[in-house]
Amino acid sequence: MADNDFPGWHGTTIIGVRKGGEVVVAGDGQVSLGQTVIKGTARKVRRLSPGGHDIVAGFAGSTADAFALLERLEKKLEATPGQLQRGCVELAKDWRTDKYLQKLEAMLIVTDGQELYVITGAGDVLEPEHGIAAIGSGGNYALAAARAMIDGPEDAETIARKAMGIAADICVYTNGNLTVERIGG
Repeated sequence: MADNDFPGWHGTTIIGVRKGGEVVVAGDGQVSLGQTVIKGTARKVRRLSPGGHDIVAGFAGSTADAFALLERLEKKLEATPGQLQRGCVELAKDWRTDKYLQKLEAMLIVTDGQELYVITGAGDVLEPEHGIAAIGSGGNYALAAARAMIDGPEDAETIARKAMGIAADICVYTNGNLTVERIGG
């Protein structure tokens, strides 16, 4: 099958919401190939403990690529314990300059319960506005929904769950099988 004939992998939404001294990262479980759901219960949000410091990471994109990036991030964080921003910047620099890493197709949301970042293959380490980050096929839907709720009375987990529900209702590449990790607070 030629590259341009390959229907492509789609299917995830990851959101990070910071509110009230805690951060919640939630991700759906859908992996699709073209118009077919391959798996509905994938776990794309993980808790890491590099150097004894808790980190929560969610990924969108190729699973194998994301795991390669998570391994690299863990090594960077072990080398810079307690310095999430520095570890993320070091990963992004490697990702941008290393010929092997440049081919990886994934994005990450990472948090230590205080800081919240999106890391991209373009070398970006973004701290989102309004304490909300979202990536993946349904990311913009989840982001818009969470932005509409962030000033209300709901806590971070409630906002993340409701935003993911809205994204799942709109995006055919997002489902309601959530993995939710809370950190901080």
